[in-house]
Amino acid sequence: MADDGAVTLYNNSALTDAKKNPFSIKAGLAQMLRGGAILEVSSVQQAKIAEEAGACSIMVSEPGLRQGIRRMPDPSLIKEIKRAVSIPLMARARVGHFVEAQILEAIGVDYIDESELLALADEDNFINKHNFRCPFICGCRNLGEALRRVREGAAMIRTQGEILGQGNVAETVKNVRNVMKEVRVLNNMDEDEVFAFAKKIAAPYDLVAQIKQMGRLPVVQFAAGGIVTPADAALMMQLGCDGIFVGSEVFDSADPYKRVRGIVEAVRHYNDPHVLVESSCGLEDSMAELNLSEDRIEQFGRGGE
Repeated sequence: MADDGAVTLYNNSALTDAKKNPFSIKAGLAQMLRGGAILEVSSVQQAKIAEEAGACSIMVSEPGLRQGIRRMPDPSLIKEIKRAVSIPLMARARVGHFVEAQILEAIGVDYIDESELLALADEDNFINKHNFRCPFICGCRNLGEALRRVREGAAMIRTQGEILGQGNVAETVKNVRNVMKEVRVLNNMDEDEVFAFAKKIAAPYDLVAQIKQMGRLPVVQFAAGGIVTPADAALMMQLGCDGIFVGSEVFDSADPYKRVRGIVEAVRHYNDPHVLVESSCGLEDSMAELNLSEDRIEQFGRGGE
């Protein structure tokens, strides 16, 4: 045990003071992104397009699909993009890899995504996010998983859908609906039933009780996966999400600014059909690469027989 209430973390060279890393501040920083779109970028040019189009933040990732183990982005790329834009910057660390998180925090990223989209560094344990000043984002597919990540210190929950970058939003819709459904079920429960429900979903009772009182997750909830059109973005918002993540595949078009701007406008005006019409016009040609082919649909149908 060190002096002044500091405790040693992981090894003798990493020190923290819980009083300097209050969860309420980190949750508040995540709240600042509500109602926005977070764009995944892999170059300075893409980052500038995202900023000009109105993205609330950018997620830095490695260019292209790297073969083998996927790790955190190159720190030099993060630094280069950080110098080029003024909006908040995020980067991914592998699940359980607290040293990658320490590196990202030292670089000065604004948020860290402990992401299952990368390879797992620890198959059994997640990072203790309370030990960091930087707010963390974590993925989930159901309410129990979301609350376990919040207990570990996640300041934002990312309800994750498909991860292949093929523009299929179905899995994201399914998982968002699952989370919202469980919240509604909890809200209608008798107080005596909450204990059993918390045990059933393997979640901390105090957080379950907090959701019942608030009627929503205790932290910001964004949706991610397959969101490539303004209609997809508005769908996630109308389902109850606080914002969305958009993959780098939206930049694979003749006019990426128009696509990104349309998605940002759809998030801001998700209940205004007139804005959604304007945001959706003229995007079909640029999204041809993301459409499912007839052959793939037939194979999917045969596989379900």
